[in-house]
Amino acid sequence: MSSPALQTRTRVTRIAQEAVDRARLTVVPRVRTRAPRVPFVTLVSLVLVGGIVGLLLFNTSMQQASFSASSLENEADTLAAREQTLRMELDELRNPQRVALEAQQMGMVIPSAPVFLDLETGKTIGVRTPATRENAIQLLPPAPVKPAVLAPAPTIVEVPADPTSTATTPPTGDEQSTGNARNMPGNKQGNKQDRKNRNR
Repeated sequence: MSSPALQTRTRVTRIAQEAVDRARLTVVPRVRTRAPRVPFVTLVSLVLVGGIVGLLLFNTSMQQASFSASSLENEADTLAAREQTLRMELDELRNPQRVALEAQQMGMVIPSAPVFLDLETGKTIGVRTPATRENAIQLLPPAPVKPAVLAPAPTIVEVPADPTSTATTPPTGDEQSTGNARNMPGNKQGNKQDRKNRNR
């Protein structure tokens, strides 16, 4: 019979031998693994498409911003011109000459001798005279009289008719129609002209 110590030693030796056998390196055949290309191509395509779409959107937004800026500039120019026009109209309405003319057209009269009121004493300084249209101050000067040289009297020249030529020549169609029109009872001016020619 074997002793227990011998059995234990034999068991340890067997376990060590099994461990050494397991720990031996073995040459494993090389396996070539290829990375899948489809995900990479898909990723690159998505990046490119996203970049192109983003660039188009950015360009479109920039164009819209430029259009809105140009329209706002045009509107600002129009409003500035309108403001200038309103300022000119306001200055014209505030013109004292225009206000005085409108007041005069409404019946107000400018006194020839103004009277001043002293606020401290309450007395008036000056002669108080009623203002009338005759002695009022005229805002506009009277219209100048045009000289006779620039406005001569009209000169009227009357040509007498030749009685022999009218007696010998027969009247044409136009002259006959004109004569008939003169002889009509409603045409008094033509009858008067014929009487004048006969008196001459």
